[in-house]
Amino acid sequence: MKIVLAPDSFKNSVTAIEASHALRAGFEKVFPKATYVEVPMADGGEGTVQSMVDATGGRFLTAEVVNPLGQKVTAQYGILGDRETAVIEMAAASGIQFINEQTRNPLVTTTYGTGQLIEAAVNQGVKTIIIGLGGSATNDGGAGMAQALGVQLLNANQQSLGFGGGALADLASIDATRMLPALADVKIVIASDVTNPLIGEKGASAVFGPQKGATPEMVAQLDQNLAHYAAIIERDLGVSVAQTPGAGAAGGLGAGLLAFTKAQLQPGVEIVIEKTQLKTAVADANIVVTGEGGIDFQTQYGKTPIGVAQAVKAVNPQATVIAIAGNIGEGTDVLYDLGIDSIFCSTPGVMSLEKALANIKANLTQTSMNIARLIQKTKTH
Repeated sequence: MKIVLAPDSFKNSVTAIEASHALRAGFEKVFPKATYVEVPMADGGEGTVQSMVDATGGRFLTAEVVNPLGQKVTAQYGILGDRETAVIEMAAASGIQFINEQTRNPLVTTTYGTGQLIEAAVNQGVKTIIIGLGGSATNDGGAGMAQALGVQLLNANQQSLGFGGGALADLASIDATRMLPALADVKIVIASDVTNPLIGEKGASAVFGPQKGATPEMVAQLDQNLAHYAAIIERDLGVSVAQTPGAGAAGGLGAGLLAFTKAQLQPGVEIVIEKTQLKTAVADANIVVTGEGGIDFQTQYGKTPIGVAQAVKAVNPQATVIAIAGNIGEGTDVLYDLGIDSIFCSTPGVMSLEKALANIKANLTQTSMNIARLIQKTKTH
């Protein structure tokens, strides 16, 4: 019997590789002679760097960057096992964890640090950079990122703009001739399941701005500024980003990457599946176990469990796909039509969130052991 363990991280508790270790421990108590393969997964959000480095035998590096408020911090990124691919989470430099109720203000927060991370990766000589978009504190359309890479965003007096989505109102021209030359030879892939455009009622400012501290007045101002920014990009660079699906990801960082680096957008879980060679691992598997902290109707929209399930069924329709979650929400029935065969909750009973997080490894092991015993019982009849 071959069992492939391909979970995502369980947010705020265990990494994907830790989760896979815990799941394996439970199955081994029942099937000690089975063949096990662990392929930690992610969907482009939090934990993507960790999972992909773990799965490919890569390494972690750090760089000194500025956070969304312009303060110096140390951010981590990864080089995959092929030594040619870097993976970055924009949140490592420009994430919402760097701000609080008092300091959050998308008019001033910047993606400059994300640009610095990209430069650090380019300087490692990689051929491809995968950038996970999610958890941002910014709404600057990737303007700060571009500035960090040498793009000049100028006002009417030919002076460089300041940081933040608020400064874009003064943008008069863009000069990209001094952009980091080595970047031209690097393929940029955006890992994101967000399909929002840059502007409008479904755009970056309207949908994501409020969670970053934007008042209704700020939302209107930011949306107007991003519309102006997009118009200047189209005029000076010949790239249309205003209504491009995914351009609104991470406060418009998607638009900035599409405009300044000619990046390609791809669902995060698909990128991880490709780079970790998951389909090869599951081609002859009997059982595949995936999961993450919570599973509900939203899981169908590009989340790790459904991505894993569909990858498995594409190459091995007979394999059984089991999903495990710390919390199971509403609307999961739809997932059974999309490749998942069974869903189990790892939380053994009513308990506080703190206790559930503290005991997640033991709970995953216990749950996987219970599943294995059920499988064993079924196989003997």
